[in-house]
Amino acid sequence: MEKIVWNDRYNIGVGVVDQAHAKLFRVLSKLQAASEQPETHAHTYREGIKYLEAYTMTHFSEEEAYMRSIRYDGYIHHKRIHDTFRDKTLTSLKSSLEMSDFSTAMVRRFLGIMNNWLTEHILREDQVIVGRVPSRKEQDLSSQFPVIFSAVNRTMRNLFQVEADLADVDYKGQNAGVETYCRQTYRIEGGIRLQLLLGMEDALLLRGINHLTGQQSIQERERGEAALRVFTPLFESMGKLFQAEADGELDLKNLMNQNAFRTDFMKGYFCRLLFGTKLGYFIFCYRSWRLNG
Repeated sequence: MEKIVWNDRYNIGVGVVDQAHAKLFRVLSKLQAASEQPETHAHTYREGIKYLEAYTMTHFSEEEAYMRSIRYDGYIHHKRIHDTFRDKTLTSLKSSLEMSDFSTAMVRRFLGIMNNWLTEHILREDQVIVGRVPSRKEQDLSSQFPVIFSAVNRTMRNLFQVEADLADVDYKGQNAGVETYCRQTYRIEGGIRLQLLLGMEDALLLRGINHLTGQQSIQERERGEAALRVFTPLFESMGKLFQAEADGELDLKNLMNQNAFRTDFMKGYFCRLLFGTKLGYFIFCYRSWRLNG
């Protein structure tokens, strides 16, 4: 895990905001240092994370008050991101920590996700407040979330026998333990192309393989073909949701490792959802474009 440190490039030039960000990084750094000590007990992690959560909520309130004071026109969108992180992402992470009795491995995973979320949020959203980076002016897809969520949850129940909770409506590509990714491109009437990018943790993948084939485990050499068998019904279900026709059957070229995922993710998926289940995270992203001519 990379070392968690504050960087001056995270400053946005607003004292109360910058001071809070720096303190959050210091708390994360202390927790990271504790996780490297074998004698650290679960109680220490629990209390440290409790303090981190409380301070994060205080910071959100202060930042939102500042945005209101300057009549920031992106306030509603920004507050929605804060609310989703508080109500979905943080709740899901805390549940995983409690289930593991604050094991060192889960604490490190928590810290990694927190570090990535905070870094990306500062650089992509907070810098917009003061005009240091332009707003992405993304399409507001909030009205579509219930439809997408319903389709994903129905597929989760059918294929994995688990319920899915929407953990983050503005997933930023941080490592959530996902190792297997797959993408598919579709055609829609009117010259529109749609691309879906899905990812899942291994426990979900194995549950799907077991449901489809009865196998309890897979050999590494069989992993690709087995993954395709799981992703195929997922993409079929999503294609029906968008009333789109796939550009072809899935094959091994559609599968992606984490490095390929990160490269593709940066191409601009304007819908980026992270779902949590008892077997791990599931990533759902899509983007669309119109063909010239």
